[in-house]
Amino acid sequence: MTDQPTAGRFEGREHRLPVRVYYEDTDFTGLVYHANYVRYFERGRSDFLRMAGVGHAELLDAQPPLAFVVAEMQLQFVKPAHIDDALVVRTTYDAVKGPRLMISQTITRGDEVLCRAEVTAVCIHLDGRPRRPTPELVAKVRPWLIEA
Repeated sequence: MTDQPTAGRFEGREHRLPVRVYYEDTDFTGLVYHANYVRYFERGRSDFLRMAGVGHAELLDAQPPLAFVVAEMQLQFVKPAHIDDALVVRTTYDAVKGPRLMISQTITRGDEVLCRAEVTAVCIHLDGRPRRPTPELVAKVRPWLIEA
Protein backbone atom coordinates (compact mmCIF):
# COMPACT_ATOMS: atom_id res chain seq x y z
CA MET A 1 0.00 0.00 0.00
CA THR A 2 1.28 3.45 -0.86
CA ASP A 3 0.58 6.53 1.19
CA GLN A 4 -1.85 8.79 -0.60
CA PRO A 5 -3.05 12.22 0.54
CA THR A 6 -6.69 12.29 1.54
CA ALA A 7 -9.21 13.77 -0.86
CA GLY A 8 -11.84 13.88 1.89
CA ARG A 9 -15.19 12.14 1.83
CA PHE A 10 -18.82 12.70 0.88
CA GLU A 11 -21.60 12.88 3.44
CA GLY A 12 -24.80 13.21 1.46
CA ARG A 13 -24.38 16.15 -0.94
CA GLU A 14 -21.53 17.61 1.10
CA HIS A 15 -17.85 16.96 0.50
CA ARG A 16 -15.73 17.19 3.67
CA LEU A 17 -12.00 17.77 3.51
CA PRO A 18 -10.01 17.75 6.77
CA VAL A 19 -7.16 20.28 6.93
CA ARG A 20 -4.67 21.10 9.68
CA VAL A 21 -3.49 24.65 10.38
CA TYR A 22 0.30 24.87 10.19
CA TYR A 23 2.64 27.67 11.24
CA GLU A 24 2.99 28.75 7.60
CA ASP A 25 -0.78 29.38 7.46
CA THR A 26 -0.71 31.98 10.24
CA ASP A 27 0.14 35.66 10.43
CA PHE A 28 2.17 37.44 13.11
CA THR A 29 -0.75 37.17 15.57
CA GLY A 30 -0.84 33.36 15.34
CA LEU A 31 -4.20 33.37 13.52
CA VAL A 32 -4.82 31.96 10.05
CA TYR A 33 -4.04 34.67 7.49
CA HIS A 34 -7.25 35.64 5.68
CA ALA A 35 -5.99 34.67 2.20
CA ASN A 36 -5.34 31.11 3.35
CA TYR A 37 -9.06 30.50 3.80
CA VAL A 38 -9.34 31.01 0.03
CA ARG A 39 -6.63 28.36 -0.46
CA TYR A 40 -8.50 25.93 1.79
CA PHE A 41 -11.70 26.56 -0.19
CA GLU A 42 -9.83 25.87 -3.46
CA ARG A 43 -8.64 22.54 -2.11
CA GLY A 44 -12.21 21.66 -1.13
CA ARG A 45 -13.59 22.45 -4.60
CA SER A 46 -10.79 20.56 -6.35
CA ASP A 47 -11.06 17.48 -4.14
CA PHE A 48 -14.86 17.47 -4.52
CA LEU A 49 -14.41 17.25 -8.29
CA ARG A 50 -11.61 14.67 -7.97
CA MET A 51 -13.82 12.42 -5.84
CA ALA A 52 -16.74 12.92 -8.25
CA GLY A 53 -14.48 11.60 -11.04
CA VAL A 54 -13.42 14.92 -12.58
CA GLY A 55 -9.66 15.47 -12.48
CA HIS A 56 -8.03 18.71 -13.59
CA ALA A 57 -5.55 16.84 -15.82
CA GLU A 58 -8.48 15.08 -17.51
CA LEU A 59 -10.12 18.46 -18.21
CA LEU A 60 -6.95 19.77 -19.84
CA ASP A 61 -6.63 16.60 -21.94
CA ALA A 62 -10.23 16.88 -23.22
CA GLN A 63 -10.84 17.95 -26.81
CA PRO A 64 -11.28 20.85 -26.67
CA PRO A 65 -9.55 21.37 -23.31
CA LEU A 66 -11.45 23.15 -20.56
CA ALA A 67 -10.76 24.67 -17.18
CA PHE A 68 -12.52 26.53 -14.39
CA VAL A 69 -11.98 30.05 -13.10
CA VAL A 70 -13.52 31.71 -10.10
CA ALA A 71 -15.70 34.56 -11.35
CA GLU A 72 -17.14 35.60 -8.00
CA MET A 73 -16.50 34.77 -4.35
CA GLN A 74 -18.28 36.24 -1.36
CA LEU A 75 -16.57 35.55 1.96
CA GLN A 76 -17.82 35.94 5.50
CA PHE A 77 -15.20 35.60 8.22
CA VAL A 78 -16.96 34.53 11.44
CA LYS A 79 -14.25 33.33 13.87
CA PRO A 80 -10.47 32.94 13.60
CA ALA A 81 -8.61 29.65 13.24
CA HIS A 82 -5.38 29.07 15.17
CA ILE A 83 -2.20 27.10 14.67
CA ASP A 84 -2.71 23.31 15.09
CA ASP A 85 -6.51 23.58 14.69
CA ALA A 86 -8.17 20.67 12.89
CA LEU A 87 -10.58 22.17 10.38
CA VAL A 88 -13.05 20.75 7.89
CA VAL A 89 -13.70 22.38 4.52
CA ARG A 90 -17.32 21.60 3.60
CA THR A 91 -18.26 22.00 -0.06
CA THR A 92 -21.51 21.60 -1.95
CA TYR A 93 -21.90 22.06 -5.68
CA ASP A 94 -25.40 23.48 -5.83
CA ALA A 95 -26.23 24.09 -9.50
CA VAL A 96 -24.92 24.26 -13.05
CA LYS A 97 -26.31 27.23 -14.99
CA GLY A 98 -24.87 27.50 -18.49
CA PRO A 99 -21.09 27.82 -18.04
CA ARG A 100 -21.44 28.63 -14.30
CA LEU A 101 -21.17 26.32 -11.31
CA MET A 102 -22.71 27.62 -8.10
CA ILE A 103 -20.83 26.40 -5.02
CA SER A 104 -21.39 26.86 -1.26
CA GLN A 105 -18.54 26.31 1.20
CA THR A 106 -17.87 26.57 4.92
CA ILE A 107 -14.83 25.97 7.08
CA THR A 108 -15.60 24.56 10.51
CA ARG A 109 -13.72 23.67 13.67
CA GLY A 110 -15.87 21.07 15.38
CA ASP A 111 -19.38 22.56 15.38
CA GLU A 112 -18.15 26.16 14.98
CA VAL A 113 -18.41 27.88 11.60
CA LEU A 114 -15.25 29.94 11.00
CA CYS A 115 -15.71 31.12 7.43
CA ARG A 116 -18.36 30.92 4.68
CA ALA A 117 -18.01 31.33 0.93
CA GLU A 118 -20.45 31.57 -1.96
CA VAL A 119 -18.56 30.86 -5.16
CA THR A 120 -19.40 31.14 -8.83
CA ALA A 121 -16.93 29.20 -10.97
CA VAL A 122 -17.07 29.47 -14.75
CA CYS A 123 -16.10 26.77 -17.22
CA ILE A 124 -13.84 28.25 -19.90
CA HIS A 125 -11.94 27.46 -23.06
CA LEU A 126 -8.19 27.85 -22.52
CA ASP A 127 -8.33 31.25 -24.26
CA GLY A 128 -10.62 32.46 -21.45
CA ARG A 129 -13.95 32.39 -23.29
CA PRO A 130 -16.84 30.89 -21.29
CA ARG A 131 -18.17 27.52 -22.41
CA ARG A 132 -20.70 25.04 -21.14
CA PRO A 133 -19.26 22.09 -19.25
CA THR A 134 -19.38 18.82 -21.16
CA PRO A 135 -22.40 16.55 -20.65
CA GLU A 136 -20.01 13.98 -19.11
CA LEU A 137 -18.78 16.48 -16.51
CA VAL A 138 -22.35 17.53 -15.64
CA ALA A 139 -23.37 13.87 -15.32
CA LYS A 140 -20.54 13.28 -12.84
CA VAL A 141 -21.59 16.17 -10.53
CA ARG A 142 -25.38 15.82 -11.03
CA PRO A 143 -25.86 13.46 -8.03
CA TRP A 144 -24.71 16.26 -5.69
CA LEU A 145 -26.65 19.18 -7.18
CA ILE A 146 -29.68 20.65 -5.38
CA GLU A 147 -32.00 20.06 -8.33
CA ALA A 148 -30.81 16.46 -8.80
